[in-house]
Amino acid sequence: MTMHYQSTDQTTELGKTAGKHLQAFDPSFGPNTPGRDLSAYMSSVNSIAILTPEQELELAKQYYYEDNVDAARQLVLAHLRFVVHLAKSYSGYGLSQADLIQEGNVGLMKAVKRYNPEVGVRLVSFAVHWIKAEMHEFILRNWRIVKIATTKAQRKLFFNLRSSKKRLGWLSSAEADAVAEDLGVDVKVVQQMEGRMASYDMAFDADNDSDDEAAYKAPAYFLEDQSSDMAAQIEAEEWEETTNNSLYLAMEDLDDRSKDILASRWLGDDKATLHELADKYGVSAERIRQLEKNAMNKIKAKMVA
Repeated sequence: MTMHYQSTDQTTELGKTAGKHLQAFDPSFGPNTPGRDLSAYMSSVNSIAILTPEQELELAKQYYYEDNVDAARQLVLAHLRFVVHLAKSYSGYGLSQADLIQEGNVGLMKAVKRYNPEVGVRLVSFAVHWIKAEMHEFILRNWRIVKIATTKAQRKLFFNLRSSKKRLGWLSSAEADAVAEDLGVDVKVVQQMEGRMASYDMAFDADNDSDDEAAYKAPAYFLEDQSSDMAAQIEAEEWEETTNNSLYLAMEDLDDRSKDILASRWLGDDKATLHELADKYGVSAERIRQLEKNAMNKIKAKMVA
């Protein structure tokens, strides 16, 4: 089963979340965006000069107090290399690094929008939270088809436990206790999350080219087949047989004309109309309807009795 990543276009996302039409890339970059040519993109962002603390503070003030979008754009461009650096630390999740970079760039833009130069911290220290938050959300959406962590506590445990497992490998009971103590959670929660992380995605139906032995391991074959209930099947067959016999016996008590009317009206593939039967027996259509109704009442009374 193929997983489709939910990558985000940076410029469009910024227009929705940041509320200002910042352009994440200098026009001189041309087509060098992460999704097209990752190596060329990295070279492009590494070629951008790093801002001095004084330059960064001046640009941040221009955007914060004067809404100078060009100043915000320069702040974003100067910190794109930091997003690339953070994206590399999440390479072990099997996701596209280009998609991680794009998600991180969205977080960087959000950070620039919210950055207050009067707080006294560098932009990179402030932005790391926003960049990681976007990357974490992207990883949790796409690492498995079924979400592995849905609550805030589970998200925190997912990333912290994965970092611990890089050092410990598969957790023993003692190691699970140590991790639970370090993270401040119950050991059962750690073991449950480890089980989720150790699981893998499986197609619901077997592959078309699977052999018989492998095909029956597909989850679809573990569902209960209601049609295989022998008791219900025998009951249905006996009910049908009893009903057919009762109908046959009830029909035998009718006269030939009534039997023919019912057979022509209800039992044949090409059902006759009242007028066709009226012409056949030389009576009115209303008389045929009366005969049909009387015959039906007799059959109903016979079958109920």
